[in-house]
Amino acid sequence: MNALFNQIQSAWQWLSAAAHWQGPDGIPTRLLEHLEYSAFALFFAILVALPLGLFVGHSGRGGFIVASLANSLRALPTLGLVVLAAVLSTGDPTVPVLIPVALLAVAPILVNTYEGIRQVDPDLRDAAAGMGMNPWQVLLRAEIPVALPLILLGLRTAAIQVVATATVAAYAGLGGLGRYAIDGLAVSDYPQVVGGAVIVVLLAVVVQLLFVALRRLVLSPGLRNSHDRS
Repeated sequence: MNALFNQIQSAWQWLSAAAHWQGPDGIPTRLLEHLEYSAFALFFAILVALPLGLFVGHSGRGGFIVASLANSLRALPTLGLVVLAAVLSTGDPTVPVLIPVALLAVAPILVNTYEGIRQVDPDLRDAAAGMGMNPWQVLLRAEIPVALPLILLGLRTAAIQVVATATVAAYAGLGGLGRYAIDGLAVSDYPQVVGGAVIVVLLAVVVQLLFVALRRLVLSPGLRNSHDRS
């Protein structure tokens, strides 16, 4: 118990030291790098998974492919692929290194988008089509609004995974908050290791809270309450 308290105290001292909040290795710089990596990986994942999930859910074809692809992506050895991408890269390794991180985020977005669209009441689709909507309008005006709670859940899960997993970029020589773990372990500076881990955890909590706020902002109270009861 005393050892744990001492580690926490040492980490707090490291976090509160003014020297660690300035310069190229300072917390603001590393945090900004980490946010840039996370934003790129999440954007790539959304670009791949969201349209595919919408198409498969709307068309009703390819559900088995979605499940198989999601399970395959979850099984990818992210750290191994990051290191391999860095070794094989001949130029700036940033994009190749972050693609495995992005692939990890594809699964929750793809599955939740597909399931959200698939679970829309068929009577609602029929009613929308009966009002003269074409298939694209049915998707945009009827299916997506109803499926939005599950879609947001997938995005939230993916964002938290990306924020946590982007630390592995440091293994390939990039920056970000993972540098505190790599550099700290290299010189047995455990307060730095714990302090960096605390920042990652706090960042994940902030992401969680942002998505809670976004959910309250974009979902109507009726849809939000209905989904909470289900």
